Amino acid sequence: MSAEWRRGLPLYLMILPGLLFFLLFKYLPMAGLVIAFQSYNPFEGIFHSDWVGFDNFKRLFTDVDFYRLLANTLTLSAINLFLFFPAPIILALIINELGKGFFKKLMQTVIYLPHFLSWVVVVGLTSLLFATQDGGINNWLASNGFARIELLSDPAYFRPLFLMHNLWKEAGWNTIIFLAALASVDPMLYEAADMDGAGRWRKLWSVTLPSLRSTIIILFILRLGSVMEIGYEHVYLLQNTLNLKISNIFDTYVYRQGIQQGDFSFSTAVGLFKGLVGLALIMMANKLSKKAGEEGLY
Repeated sequence: MSAEWRRGLPLYLMILPGLLFFLLFKYLPMAGLVIAFQSYNPFEGIFHSDWVGFDNFKRLFTDVDFYRLLANTLTLSAINLFLFFPAPIILALIINELGKGFFKKLMQTVIYLPHFLSWVVVVGLTSLLFATQDGGINNWLASNGFARIELLSDPAYFRPLFLMHNLWKEAGWNTIIFLAALASVDPMLYEAADMDGAGRWRKLWSVTLPSLRSTIIILFILRLGSVMEIGYEHVYLLQNTLNLKISNIFDTYVYRQGIQQGDFSFSTAVGLFKGLVGLALIMMANKLSKKAGEEGLY
């Protein structure tokens, strides 16, 4: 073992769990994508199942629910991109202005905690509080002469509720990367701004935000790659027969087709379509980022 290898050994060991995770759960399963072009039979296996070419993709694109699924998925993705994504940035900027005292640490701890709750708990609490007949808040509204809120059954509330859940549960946790980027800003830049007579807002606009620009662009590009991946668990738990028309997305559709109905080939074709769309968006966004003078993702 060379001296250079020995010096880097602790770093290699630190990287190893991450490499194993991607190898076992991201790259090796890609071999199973072949069943998207088959009429897969679990009893015959991959090597003996009949090939059907692009029939599963034709079925997807001609399905009567395809455009509704696409619209629902893109709508929730737009909510995540344009309403949720800026929230951690704004929250990180606010926390950064609190200095280094006890209140800042307390604030960070409080906003991180919801991340560790499962979506089952979050949706369950919402159901307990806003159930139409016996929800705590609805009972209080009814006892005080107000109309009950059909939060879980009225389709009009589904998307606002989806956004509010994400903001409450994940916005605080997502500030970690932005706070780390803010911690690396050279203090001399703020000192120079002070000497030029810049106020707090001018320093925010001219020093802090430009320092975050590359981090924001990289995370935005990565977020684009997940446009078709909304998150199965959260949406599925909020779904019911009353809001299914606007809440059914590709992730929940794949669950019903692949797990409940056992249509593995078709659900794999849907998953491959989602992945290809995400890859195309990442490549396009990265190219635009390069043209704009940024480093981009690669």
